[in-house]
Amino acid sequence: MASIKLYGIPLSGATGPVMICLAEKGVQYELVPVELAKGEHKSPSFLSKNPFGVIPALEDGPITLFESRAITRYIAHKYEGTCTDLLRRDNICEHRSNDDAIIIYKNFVAPLSGETLNQPIIDESVKKLDQVFDVYETRLSNSKYLACDSFTLADLHHIPYIYYLMKTPWVDLVTSRPHVKAWWDDISARPSFVEAAKGIDAFVHFTTAK
Repeated sequence: MASIKLYGIPLSGATGPVMICLAEKGVQYELVPVELAKGEHKSPSFLSKNPFGVIPALEDGPITLFESRAITRYIAHKYEGTCTDLLRRDNICEHRSNDDAIIIYKNFVAPLSGETLNQPIIDESVKKLDQVFDVYETRLSNSKYLACDSFTLADLHHIPYIYYLMKTPWVDLVTSRPHVKAWWDDISARPSFVEAAKGIDAFVHFTTAK
């Protein structure tokens, strides 16, 4: 049995980077689903792992961690020298835009809960994300990946969100920029994410079939 337990769901943009990080390091783990619809993330049991009541949380023996960036950094340090080196000059990952998450929420999550689609908020997020991708296009014209010429946490933390963004009407934010598109084609084809995407699709199929 795996000694590491990851509490979350594959569909979560915050759980996804941890799953990808563990796969990049070849680490076996147990994914413990947290049923958000039932409020399990607010239960005393889960709050003892993450007092903020949001996924993901990770248990590694006596160590409990929460917040995806803290978890992936812990994994990358613990397994440094194993498989992919994810730590090289990765400080840029702390500056990932949240506007893609807003677009995704308003397009996919809000309608399921009956929330009215707030187009002005989406329009503002698209505008901000357009500016972010302009910066990325310049950066990626000089470097294969965001932090350097090798794949790091800087790239990894973008993958789940751009995966969902590519299912919205705003795919041109990526496809209209040749260097950003080449970067996305590269990182989304990594075996670690190909497997994670299967988990996402299987989870979506299971939950919608209920």
